Amino acid sequence: MSHASSKRRHEEHEEHENHERWLVTYADMVTLLMVLFIVMFAMSTVDDQKYKALKSGLSDGFGQAVPIRGGADPTVAENGSTAQGQTAPYELLVQELPAGEQGRAREVLETADRLRTQRQYDEARVEVERLLRIWHQVDSALQERGLRDDVRVDVDERGLVLSLVSEHVIFRPDVAVLTERGQRVVDTIAPVLAELTEPIEIDGHTNQEPVKPRYFPTDWELSTARAIHVLRRLDEHGGLPARRLRATGFGHTRPLVDPDEPGSQRINKRVDIVVLSSASAETRARFREIYEELT
Repeated sequence: MSHASSKRRHEEHEEHENHERWLVTYADMVTLLMVLFIVMFAMSTVDDQKYKALKSGLSDGFGQAVPIRGGADPTVAENGSTAQGQTAPYELLVQELPAGEQGRAREVLETADRLRTQRQYDEARVEVERLLRIWHQVDSALQERGLRDDVRVDVDERGLVLSLVSEHVIFRPDVAVLTERGQRVVDTIAPVLAELTEPIEIDGHTNQEPVKPRYFPTDWELSTARAIHVLRRLDEHGGLPARRLRATGFGHTRPLVDPDEPGSQRINKRVDIVVLSSASAETRARFREIYEELT
């Protein structure tokens, strides 16, 4: 009987749950709050000139985030100095704290930087995945009509780029009118674009052949006229409202592939239809990196 009671007490002891574990998390939270209030207090006790300097540079200082996939930010050294030899604004704040609190304050600020960087990366990934879903809809429609090889896809800091690159699709030499096949390509893409809300940019490009266009003063006018022709097709036949459309001509200045490569001139003569993302500039700056990861 005594043995059974001892065993039961032992089992009860093993099953005992530690109800005080929350104190660890609570204490850590209190410590973080304490450092936050110390930072706020330090800001309130600096002289007016220093406060104005901090105020003007604080947003830039917090913007110097530590990348989560590429090591430390090369613009900020471990001692808080920037690559130009200037002290980062958040380091000026830390220096206002008592010496014993500076290390913990740096940890808090660095953690905030990492969280901000992670949030930007996550937002960029979600947006790139959404843009690729749009492309998959376009891709399916093109394949159904046997037009898949006439369009190239890319994602850059602007958004989703659909490049009409086939020599049979775009334009005959020196003219700004779509071929019949080109019209079918644009008409195939248009229904997918019409379901979106983002603005659409149409960019005209010529190749790098050093020949003056026959019907236009320069390749600037030719590339712009080609972009406008596609814009009108999307508006008049594709049902896209004009307020969402804009056209730009880049002449020969932005080749898609190296002009020295064989056959590149047929590809560089193109029109890009760009779905402009509404994400922030900081988020869009990560589009290329994430697109390459996903593809």
